[in-house]
Amino acid sequence: MIKDSTLKKSEKSELSEELGALLRPVPNSTILGLRFKLWLYFKTKTTKTKGLAHWLNKKGEPPVLISSVNLEQNSNILQNRLQNKSYFQAQVSGDTVSKKPTSKVAKAVYTAVTGPGYKIRKVIFPQGKSTIDTAVTGTSAKTLLKAGDKYNLDVIKTERLRIDARLKEEGFYYFSPEDLIMHVDSTIAGHQVDIFVAVKNETPGRAKDIYTINKIYVYPSYTLRDTSLMKDKAISYKWYNIVERRNTVHTYTFANTVLMRPGEVYNRTAHNNSLNRFINLGPYKFVKNRFEDVSADSSKLDVYYFLTQYKKKSLSLDILGRTTSANYTGTQVNLNWLNRNAFKGAEALKITLFGSTDVQVGGQNAGYNVYQAGIQTTLSWPRFIGPIYPKAADAYIPHTNLSLGYSIVNRQKLYNLNSFNLSFGYQWRETEHRSHELNLINFQFVNPLSISQLYLDSINKKNVPVNPALKHVIDKQFILGPSYSFTYTNTNEDYRTNTIYYNGKISLSNNIYGLVTGADSAGGKPKKLFGAIFNQFVKLENEIRYFHKTGPSSTIASRLIVGVGLPYGNSTQLPYSQQFFIGGPNSLRGFRARAIGPGSFDPSTGVGTGGFLADESGDIKVEANIEYRPKLFSIVRGALFVDAGNIWLLHSNGSQPGAVFTKSFLNDLAVDAGFGLRFDLTVLVLRTDLGIPLRTPYVRANEPRWDFNFNRSVFNLAIGYPF
Repeated sequence: MIKDSTLKKSEKSELSEELGALLRPVPNSTILGLRFKLWLYFKTKTTKTKGLAHWLNKKGEPPVLISSVNLEQNSNILQNRLQNKSYFQAQVSGDTVSKKPTSKVAKAVYTAVTGPGYKIRKVIFPQGKSTIDTAVTGTSAKTLLKAGDKYNLDVIKTERLRIDARLKEEGFYYFSPEDLIMHVDSTIAGHQVDIFVAVKNETPGRAKDIYTINKIYVYPSYTLRDTSLMKDKAISYKWYNIVERRNTVHTYTFANTVLMRPGEVYNRTAHNNSLNRFINLGPYKFVKNRFEDVSADSSKLDVYYFLTQYKKKSLSLDILGRTTSANYTGTQVNLNWLNRNAFKGAEALKITLFGSTDVQVGGQNAGYNVYQAGIQTTLSWPRFIGPIYPKAADAYIPHTNLSLGYSIVNRQKLYNLNSFNLSFGYQWRETEHRSHELNLINFQFVNPLSISQLYLDSINKKNVPVNPALKHVIDKQFILGPSYSFTYTNTNEDYRTNTIYYNGKISLSNNIYGLVTGADSAGGKPKKLFGAIFNQFVKLENEIRYFHKTGPSSTIASRLIVGVGLPYGNSTQLPYSQQFFIGGPNSLRGFRARAIGPGSFDPSTGVGTGGFLADESGDIKVEANIEYRPKLFSIVRGALFVDAGNIWLLHSNGSQPGAVFTKSFLNDLAVDAGFGLRFDLTVLVLRTDLGIPLRTPYVRANEPRWDFNFNRSVFNLAIGYPF
């Protein structure tokens, strides 16, 4: 209970919440007002040390007795906290109360009379002319102690850390926050204080000196058995030295990692970024760093990096459970062989053999399972290789990646496909928030091995025009071109109330070659490359997510996706792997995956022989989602959501009426709403959503377009959040 007429209601509430968190012991927890864990404790009380009853009893809570509450100690803690937050004259008292003399439940009530809050009148930094005083005063422009703010001990402690961090950037290697003292004068009239920032008199001399880097030594194959520095074995390379008994790496390996230079002033940012880069380099499990004075009277530091290696080669087996955007649930097994230092330059060579199976239960394509097997080889250099050298943030290592793979895809009862892929490109982080991925080469070749009669019948139904999108799945597909992706995110900064994620990507295929050769598939002049008709297109994708915290344990999450693909020249439509799809557990959850669109076209008119319902795809996609995510209890979170969106064709294919994108595209939107539960199991999040269609993009006889029909709801079981 806060007693002070000068405090606002919001300030009293904030203080009460903060002080309440300091009280001990904590009362028995409640769920919806009921002390379930206390009830469980008494109901399962047992003398046994094993068994179900013992396990359940451990999950319960013993009663918190009023006799265990130390009123005086808690009152002193609360009073001290108030004084640290500017209420120097605060007084706190505690007492116990119960509703009835015979009641078995009592409360500890604390009454706090805060008194006036003291505000900062001015902050005075050191006035001396010494190097350290000048450096401390030089940090004053960004001080956290502002005139007019209330005195706060936590802010003072943070200010000491801020000053120390700034001095570390300027070479004061041995300085520490404890070398600073803040003198507070509270005798100023009007409940104000003056704060004097000073360096303690007993601060050691070396903490006041600026240190520079002398020599740098890297030990790439360090073990605990190594007790000698072996400087006689040092091999000099540019600004650092390599020391090891046998040659395990090339000398240039760490040119992208050692960011400090001899003769430079010590800098904590360069220090930390170098450590991050050593860890992210790949071959090293541990990095031990040491700075040593060159001599007792010198302001120079020798730098040592001791690197403990992983085993160079490893073999691992991964078994993965997953859900796909097509509403399939499956398992994948990966057998991985990894060489962490393939060519003595920290190159990572990885070969993966994989096999997977994906099944759909209860969906429109139940029984048409997907099986896949293949091999993927990836070589990653921890540096830029080739014609470009973009700017990368000092804390992160850029990578050049080469990938080559083959897979065979079997869609049960429908078709078998051969797929070859090759890519070469770069990944780098410009800043903590911005990252880039540029692939100079993206090659994909898909060749059908066999096609079932059932699938052919779904394409060539009687009295129905051929669906070119379905036919295109079993055509040869040849993609060759660059792609670029940009990502901005600050969602890992939990202290923010609002966070954002954005990803934009552009993909090209055979654009220059198609223009040079005059390719015109629509005009009957298709061209070939290496004996195959190639795909020619431009594709743009955008996704933005916005998260707003409504409380400590609840969030509103929203997402907008806009994508468009432009096939032209040698192509009349996008290749199947580049088309847009919608619906399913990570999209419109009130509709089955890939079962709506394009536009106002009704997919049920496309059911072929055997009941197979083809995947619906398009050249344009617009999708919006919003959901409220409150924490319910323990590991369980809830969700209330609304989804809307659709896909469209850029040009009519003659077989799907209403499928083309027009200016009245909003009339074609599908809308759903629903609720769900998320179970946070730490290693994964298990998600259940029940989506209810509210509006269909198509019109059927005797059916309203807007219709809340619970019987048509769709249950989604998935792993992870939808976005």
